[in-house]
Amino acid sequence: MKESDLVQAKTYRDRVSTVTEKGNRNWVYAQKPEGSFYSIREKLAWLYLAVFFILPFIKVNDMPFFMVNVVEGKFILFSKIFWPQDFFIFAIGMITFIIFIALFTVAYGRLFCGWACPQTIFMEFVFRRIEWLIEGSPTQQKKLNESEWTTEKIIKKVSKHLLFFTFSFLIANTFLSYILGVDRVWAIINEPISQHIGLLLGMLFFTVMFYGVFAFVRDLVCTTICPYGRLQSVMLDKDTMQISYDYQRGEPRGKMTKNQERAFGDCIDCKKCVHVCPTNIDIRNGIQMECVGCTACVDACNNVMQKLNLPPGLIRYASENEIHTGQKTGFNTRTKAYTVLLSLLFLFMLGLLITRKPVDTYIARVKGQLFQETEDNKISNLFEAKIINKTNKDIPVDLKLEGIDGTVRLVGNQHVVLKKEAVNDLTFFVDIPKANVISRSNNIAIGVYKEGEKIQTVKTKFLGPFKN
Repeated sequence: MKESDLVQAKTYRDRVSTVTEKGNRNWVYAQKPEGSFYSIREKLAWLYLAVFFILPFIKVNDMPFFMVNVVEGKFILFSKIFWPQDFFIFAIGMITFIIFIALFTVAYGRLFCGWACPQTIFMEFVFRRIEWLIEGSPTQQKKLNESEWTTEKIIKKVSKHLLFFTFSFLIANTFLSYILGVDRVWAIINEPISQHIGLLLGMLFFTVMFYGVFAFVRDLVCTTICPYGRLQSVMLDKDTMQISYDYQRGEPRGKMTKNQERAFGDCIDCKKCVHVCPTNIDIRNGIQMECVGCTACVDACNNVMQKLNLPPGLIRYASENEIHTGQKTGFNTRTKAYTVLLSLLFLFMLGLLITRKPVDTYIARVKGQLFQETEDNKISNLFEAKIINKTNKDIPVDLKLEGIDGTVRLVGNQHVVLKKEAVNDLTFFVDIPKANVISRSNNIAIGVYKEGEKIQTVKTKFLGPFKN
């Protein structure tokens, strides 16, 4: 084996950054970044957290603005109720979301991970800050973890984990509010625990899960568990915009010496970009799966460049081709195709949401029933209807035959009031003059009217006698 091959074999990294050569956990003690990008991320994080905790309390027309009740199959988006019958809208939404992820990954790498992912927001701007507040700087944290158990260490560890567990419990309750609604959650809190043992156990399970993720699993979610993080390597290409180290400008690395001509690149090998990285990678080694695009290394490097009176951007958002050629790259053909497809799907889904009706009606002839001839020379068929009222109010409706002479006779009560958020069953006769029944099977349309306004037209079959 050549000497170059031996060097490459020794330097090749065959494991993720959070695992040591012996397979043990490599605990990350990330320093707090400072800089313009971190300042923007901090403001966005507070906005995300505010929206997350406030959104369940927002109501429009006595309905939650957003609720995902997977237990009852009831979803409320923008104060509009969606039922399982509207599942095709969610299917289109999921396709749009997947293409959106692919588009953004191809164009901007893991931009979502560093700027909007809930795991990153909670970890970096809540739990890690609690840790900094109680245990001190990363150096102090490491020293505390390696020290013997003392009263001070016990107090700090217990305090930190109590706060971690409390905040995890708050997150779990908020998620429950998105599922059941904040009013229902508040009612459950005020009711005896014995009536909600199962719900309490579920709440504790998710609390422990969140606590375990943010107290112990942490960065392993981004580097090992998250499927998006694992898939990003097959989505990227040389034109993907992501956090990159400008090796053309930075290499070879060397310390800065006063009153001496610079014989090295701009990188002084201070490793500050490594110290602030939440996944413990060295961005100077190139594009890596563990990079979440959080820009912490960009801020750290720019601060060093500023002190050295060197231009910023040694680490920046750039594609591989841009670093290699020095020319900025735009959208490639694949990205343009994703953008067009995404736009079409988005417009189609928007159209579905706008044209979605508050009432869905399904009408069919009663099976096993033939037509009847009435005394006034009419043909009568018995129908049954299922009418879904998706709103949170009772709706009075009328059924009318359209495009042909005839009447609709309801069985029982002649006034139909659809119960809110329910499937309403109706049985009725359709009577058509015999002269208008032209064949054995006839196409007819029945209109559903609310206060004189037609809200839906349903087509069905009307059975008549055989024609000679």
